[in-house]
Amino acid sequence: MHTPLTLFWFRRDLRLHDNAGLYHALKSGNPVLPVFIFDTEILDQLEDKKDRRVEFIHLAIHELQTQLTQLGSTLIVKYGKPSEVWQQLSDEYYIAEVHTNHDYEPYALARDKAIGEFLNSRGTAFYTHKDQCIFEKSEVLSGAGTPYTVFTPYSRKWKETVNDFYLRSYPTEAYFEAFLKTKPLEIPSLQRMGFEAVGQAFPGKEVRKELIENYKERRDIPSISGTSRLSVHLRFGTISIRELARKAQTLNETFLNELIWRDFYMQILWHFPHVGQGRAFRPEYDKIEWRHDDVQFQAWCEGRTGYPIVDAGMRELNVTGFMHNRVRMVVASFLTKHLLIDWRWGEAYFAQKLLDYDLSANNGGWQWASGSGTDAAPYFRIFNPTSQTQKFDPQLVYIKKWVPEINSFEYPRPIVDHAFARERCLKVYQKALKGI
Repeated sequence: MHTPLTLFWFRRDLRLHDNAGLYHALKSGNPVLPVFIFDTEILDQLEDKKDRRVEFIHLAIHELQTQLTQLGSTLIVKYGKPSEVWQQLSDEYYIAEVHTNHDYEPYALARDKAIGEFLNSRGTAFYTHKDQCIFEKSEVLSGAGTPYTVFTPYSRKWKETVNDFYLRSYPTEAYFEAFLKTKPLEIPSLQRMGFEAVGQAFPGKEVRKELIENYKERRDIPSISGTSRLSVHLRFGTISIRELARKAQTLNETFLNELIWRDFYMQILWHFPHVGQGRAFRPEYDKIEWRHDDVQFQAWCEGRTGYPIVDAGMRELNVTGFMHNRVRMVVASFLTKHLLIDWRWGEAYFAQKLLDYDLSANNGGWQWASGSGTDAAPYFRIFNPTSQTQKFDPQLVYIKKWVPEINSFEYPRPIVDHAFARERCLKVYQKALKGI
């Protein structure tokens, strides 16, 4: 094809509406051809061939294709290594520009650098744009010009800085005529890529106004639908963070804070890339002598610890790919503080299982639980699973759903005594951090 084209590369932004990079591509002056790559560098690492995240992406890609077909265009969907795919596309098309949105994870940064250099060598301009967060990189800094390492002052500055400019939508619809008019192309099936669908329903994109309004009062109760379940949509960009932040700003500050946490952890990953390389945010915590107990770790993974709220959370995760956020804190604290098992083991297990897995948020949450992260609280905060149950699931509604055998002889005895575990944890942490 001799017509100069602009290609838009979809990644964590699987929507046509209010998409920053797509907006700039559509305004380039060239016909626009969208691209998505099922990246084998990522997919080949997934052991579970029923991984629901791949199924979610595949469904989102089909939805995009339907929308583009209605506009008389198509989505190019490739399966392979990005470097090889872009070589093929450069040979097949006259590509004047490529636009995409920023990704802040270590693999993505290295990938985009290499692809950008290759495209530039072919005379193709490569542009990336901010889309998956409100503020990124160094847009929110302290008065001293340094990145925030504690959430509360960061969120305060975030709220002082935000305005309509940062929250306004990109009017992509006004430029849809710029899509290249062409016949729809085939999408590789899940089976061809070595995966298979589970067929369970995914959380919806819409969130009720009442849920956001009552979020503060209901978000910590795992037995009710008090959270939005939008995290998977934010993870893959099937909804707009700007639209959601606008809604939250007018309805509920607590809900808005949850969105700010996303920005916070992304900027932590950007400024402190070592956290994405398996190291503690605070290096002194890498001195902790973790117990590498495979048997107890497996019991935790399978929800057989003898602590009902921990077991309920792990079973919910294993079955659905979701775990209530309050329960995530409890199970993470239990693994790191009660069992003294390295937070990196838990982080990796969640990375395998979570439908909404996001490196920055997952890493931030696990380091917060272990005390090694950005949390301002001291390391000796240790969640008591029993008191957490009494406070957030007193009628055992959530627990009985996932641990129906709780009152039978089949249910295991506690894997460790709480008082013993607490004392052991404090001694081990003190030894590492104080050189005792």
